[in-house]
Amino acid sequence: MALLPIKDDNDLTSISFQYVTVGMIVACVAVFLWQQSLGTEQGKAILGLGIIPAVLFGSRELSSDLVLFPPTITLLSSIFLHGGWMHLIFNMLFLWVFGDNVEDSMGHFRYIIFYLICGILASLSHAVMEPSSAVPLVGASGAISGVLGGYLVLHPRARLLVLFMNIIPLRLPAIIVLGGWIGLQFLSLSSGEESNTAWWAHIGGFLAGMILVVPFRRKSVPLFDGAGRFGPNDPNAINLEERRHGQSIFPNTVKLKPDRDRPLITKKPPTKPWDRPQ
Repeated sequence: MALLPIKDDNDLTSISFQYVTVGMIVACVAVFLWQQSLGTEQGKAILGLGIIPAVLFGSRELSSDLVLFPPTITLLSSIFLHGGWMHLIFNMLFLWVFGDNVEDSMGHFRYIIFYLICGILASLSHAVMEPSSAVPLVGASGAISGVLGGYLVLHPRARLLVLFMNIIPLRLPAIIVLGGWIGLQFLSLSSGEESNTAWWAHIGGFLAGMILVVPFRRKSVPLFDGAGRFGPNDPNAINLEERRHGQSIFPNTVKLKPDRDRPLITKKPPTKPWDRPQ
């Protein structure tokens, strides 16, 4: 992965803590540990809980001993399964970095609905584009792609701490990191090479998140970091945003820019001896 996000410089403003984001991470980890406890039976659980496009659309059927839920329910259950430790770790890292601010923009309950809808639409995107596939699709990648799409619409200028080639730390705007990520999904899809990654699920989830974040966000939350007509009317709020995001490309070299209209530190006038309190 060329740009691996580690953290962002984007504080919470409406919620005290990202309970839903952390809850989703805990749920995915717990389900994965359950998967591992099944041993050789894990494959059956993935077939029963993952989404299989051919089964979803009725061209194939699972044997009765593998069926755990109706095929439509697997659109939801597949979101909490993962195919391996690295699959889980990278998904949870992305959710941890970007989920809190999207949750902050819409509140806990609406964020749950937003997350699940993005996951379902991502799975449907994969199924529609590969309707004859008999390979089960599992993972939170589609739902998290929706979170990434929502984050890009809300905070394209937010600075992200990333590792370039997993080694070099850089601070880059979200529009570069996330724009590059979705571009890579299209590039990988167009390459025509065989892969076990569901590129259409990533793309479908990302586009769903970009669209759904608009009605799901609180009306007071501006789009595109308050740029143009989508931003707040208060110029001071815009100045604060500019100062918060105006940071160096390299970490640990942050220098906030003071407002030109008023200094951050004012000089205190000298006090005469007889004016001092006794």
